[in-house]
Amino acid sequence: MTENKDAIGQAILDYSKQTNELEIIVASDICDDDTIPVSYLFRSYDEMPTIEKLALARCEGKILDIGAAAGIHSSYLKSKGCDVSSIDISEGSVQYMQSIGLNAEVQDFKTIKDEKFDTLLLLMNGIGIAGSLDSLEAFLIHAKSVLSPNGKIICDSTDVQYLYEDDEGGMWVDLNTLYYGNFKFQMRYKEYTTDWFEWLYADFNSFENAAHNAGLTIELIHEEENQFLVELKHK
Repeated sequence: MTENKDAIGQAILDYSKQTNELEIIVASDICDDDTIPVSYLFRSYDEMPTIEKLALARCEGKILDIGAAAGIHSSYLKSKGCDVSSIDISEGSVQYMQSIGLNAEVQDFKTIKDEKFDTLLLLMNGIGIAGSLDSLEAFLIHAKSVLSPNGKIICDSTDVQYLYEDDEGGMWVDLNTLYYGNFKFQMRYKEYTTDWFEWLYADFNSFENAAHNAGLTIELIHEEENQFLVELKHK
C-alpha cells in the first residue's frame, strides 16, 4: 500500500507516538460516513468483546493473524507463549507491529502459498477481505490450502440485514437483486486516503453454504445480536 494511501497505518503510527484521540473516517457506498476511534485498535484484552476473547482462547499451534492492524490479538497470543505470525497489507501497521516485537510482515493473505498453519485468525469481521459473497467460496478454498490437516479457521462476521429494515420492519431494498452484505468502503485519515475496496458482511446461512462448497465444516461458536463467531475445519 503506497504511503499516501495507508490511512489506517499512519493513524496507528501517530497514535502510538502521542495517544491523543484520533479518528479514521470510513466512507461507504451504502451508508453515511462512520468513524473508527484509533484507540479502539489499541484496546486491551479486558476491553475486547466476548467474541474476540472466545476466538483467542481457541487458537493453537502455528497461528496466522490475518489483517492484524495494530497487533492487539497477536500481542495477546504472544504473551501466552503462542507461535503467532501477523500479516497486513498496511505498511504502517506492520512497521508498528515490528516495533513492538511481533513477527509481522506486509503480505496479502490471498498470495500465500507453500506454507501451512494450524490456526487462521480473522477478527473484526476479518472474513470481509473475501470482498463479496460471490468470492467467499474461492477465498475459503484458498484458506483451506494453507491450513494444516487438523487446522482451523476462526473468524467472525455480521448479518447486516437490519440496516435495510424500515421503521415497520419491512425492507427498503429488494434483497433478492444483490447480496445485501456486499459493501464498498474508503478510509480517510488526515491527508491519507485509501482506494475504494470491497468488503463482505456474510450472514450465517450464506457462510455455511460457501463453507460446505469449499469442503469445510462450520461450527457456530457464539452469536451475539447480529454478530457471530465460527470455526471451520477440513471435512
